[in-house]
Amino acid sequence: MNPPEHLPLIKGEIADYYYDPVGILYSYSKNIKRTVENITGNIALVKQITGNRKVPLLIYLAKSPVPDKATRQFSGEQVPEVYTAMAMVSKPGLSALIMKLVFAMKTPPIPMKSFTDDAVAREWLMQYV
Repeated sequence: MNPPEHLPLIKGEIADYYYDPVGILYSYSKNIKRTVENITGNIALVKQITGNRKVPLLIYLAKSPVPDKATRQFSGEQVPEVYTAMAMVSKPGLSALIMKLVFAMKTPPIPMKSFTDDAVAREWLMQYV
């Protein structure tokens, strides 16, 4: 799904974003390796976009290189600092792989669910707005 023409697309290093007026942040993931440094910059960008409010995220996942253990741990710690819930839209299997990498052997700190249909993902996220 492409962003609506009436909302600005905010470019980031690891993803591009638009913030829907209903309160959902949309993320178009990029195919680059995540590091603690670029995750840190991305968290700052998200906070700037949302006015430092925790919001639900609908993320269109892209295949990207597997981050190192420190980055996976850092990313997992940052998720509840910026998001209330996360809907991951991708081809079957990709989001499950990412969940296993980031939250291996522990429960995700916020509600997370995988989808192949972004309309269904948006509907699910509305409960967290």
